[in-house]
Amino acid sequence: MPEPAGATLYRVELPMAVGFDHPAKRRSASDSLMLRLTVDGATGLGECAPRAYVTGETSDSVTAALRAVPLGAVFDRLRSTEPSLLLAELLRSGVAGTFGLRGGGNLLCLLETALLDLLGRQLGSHASALVPGSHPPTPPSLPVSQVLDLSLDVDEFLDTRGPFHFVKIKAADDIRRDVRTVAAIRARLGDLVPVMVDANMSWSPEEAPGHMEALHTAGADWVEEPLAKGSWADLARLRGGTGPRVMLDESVCTPEDAERAIAAGACDAFNVRVSKNGGPVAAARLIGLARRARLAFQVGVQVAEVGPLINAGRALAFAHPDALTVEAGQSDLFFPEMVVAPRPAVDRRTNTIAPPPGPGFGLALTDLAPRWATAHRTEGDPVWRPVPARPPCARMNRTKDHA
Repeated sequence: MPEPAGATLYRVELPMAVGFDHPAKRRSASDSLMLRLTVDGATGLGECAPRAYVTGETSDSVTAALRAVPLGAVFDRLRSTEPSLLLAELLRSGVAGTFGLRGGGNLLCLLETALLDLLGRQLGSHASALVPGSHPPTPPSLPVSQVLDLSLDVDEFLDTRGPFHFVKIKAADDIRRDVRTVAAIRARLGDLVPVMVDANMSWSPEEAPGHMEALHTAGADWVEEPLAKGSWADLARLRGGTGPRVMLDESVCTPEDAERAIAAGACDAFNVRVSKNGGPVAAARLIGLARRARLAFQVGVQVAEVGPLINAGRALAFAHPDALTVEAGQSDLFFPEMVVAPRPAVDRRTNTIAPPPGPGFGLALTDLAPRWATAHRTEGDPVWRPVPARPPCARMNRTKDHA
């Protein structure tokens, strides 16, 4: 008899050594869910990072939805289907189509990343083979964006965060400050580095045209999510004026959102993020929609990803190296210790990333991970059982700042 399969859920709230502020939220700790699946000696790690202001999901709501997932059927399918065939189906149909599952994007992402990682480990496949893509020759590295949030002064940013390939500025509540920031960056970096201002849905339709014109004059090339999400007609009118090109992020969570944006002529690019968009397979589909509509795309991140999401996003980027830009996150700056190893690195000398090492997404849990475990389920038992309480020091690190 094989050992029973199992699943362990972790809610990871790592305190951040460096905070991150933007118009929608302020963040001082991570808020990710990680899922560890074990079947016949093979293990897969998945992650999602729910953000209520983006998809309406929270870690609590995803946890509740996970309890309703028929994991027994998932384990049976993993045992009964040859791994290469199951991986091929997963890459075609995603976790929802392959396993007949339903739920929000973050639930599907949590399951899909764990299953892709498990199958990749079984097959000895590297991460780039675990996401749909054209799979051209994999470049040895990719340049990444540098993000200036509201907690950092522009001069310090310019002095310490280079070299620069693409700059993203988190908008303030004062357009004059944003204009000065763009102008300062242009004065230092010249015209060759693209500059984008991320408004995070904070502008009204009335003020947005003036903001766009002022930023364009100062040297901004792009504006991300300037209006309330889903403001298709207002976005189309805004895009029709003179000014920076428009990238959509929070407005484009599902393929249906993307199709509405395309039909309305509401944007010039999508910000594709693995967790927001429902996993690597769905994220790759959005990239396909962007290409067919002749739009650009960015491979983005959620702030404070803690493990599998980082490498899943990087695998997506290397499978689609024609992205406008890639955000690698700042886990190396945020977290003195991490729940996974090896630490997903950014080469800060060049601001580039290398492909994830594999097999699977190439990560293992560290000794820090068990303190964040919250529930476990064993094959044959339909109930998730609580994991013993965390140490007091871990509980003290909890925060209500969920960006």
